[in-house]
Amino acid sequence: MPQPDAPRSTIDADEVAKFEAMAAEWWDENGKFKPLHMLNPCRLGYITDQIAAQFERDLSARKPFEGLRILDIGCGGGLLCEPMARLGATVIGADAAPRNIPVAQLHAEQSGLQIDYRHTTAEDMAAAGEQFDVVLNMEVVEHVASPIDYLTACHDLLRPGGLHICSTLNRNAKSFGMAILGAEWVMRWLPKGTHDWKKFITPDELFDLLKRAGLTPVDRKGMVFNPISWSWSLSERDLSVNYVTASLRPERVTL
Repeated sequence: MPQPDAPRSTIDADEVAKFEAMAAEWWDENGKFKPLHMLNPCRLGYITDQIAAQFERDLSARKPFEGLRILDIGCGGGLLCEPMARLGATVIGADAAPRNIPVAQLHAEQSGLQIDYRHTTAEDMAAAGEQFDVVLNMEVVEHVASPIDYLTACHDLLRPGGLHICSTLNRNAKSFGMAILGAEWVMRWLPKGTHDWKKFITPDELFDLLKRAGLTPVDRKGMVFNPISWSWSLSERDLSVNYVTASLRPERVTL
């Protein structure tokens, strides 16, 4: 009897190696992940607002996300997993870079948080039949070998009615200047070569990929850095560099 095909891997080994080399610095706010620490309050605000709206949760409650199962794909050191756990969610963090997992586990333990961290991939979890209310996919899609296969796995990981939040970088001259020349060469916030500009994805391209993966895009916003206030904020109109999207797995159709 023929065996079913194994899920196609979307892992780009060179991309994984880049982040594995920086694993020990995930929680150093002035280290190689300084840009993510600076961006985190902005993207957390978007994530919590979208989850609260989709699942009718009151963010002023003590644990508003209690009862929700949330997956953070490409969790790194747990910068998003920990706040989700504090809000009451059951959190699973998955990463293809094995050295990230013990870093995340240790920090969660020191913080008194229970988070299920796993060295695995989106496609392997989907093949195992795992499902979640929310899948967070932040600054990952520009690092995978096949965005459409990766997003299809994210779709399969969602329960019907589930929420998918995906952020990435636009592909244009401005993003090259800010994300590559500025962040990597001038400010040296990230090691040179962290990003490959050719793998950046425009908002229209991402919406098309999400639709092809079976998801329904419902929102997109820019995340804009202000060099004067030295802070990030959401923008309805400026998606020229960093941006974030929300999409849903449609409910099952009953006849």
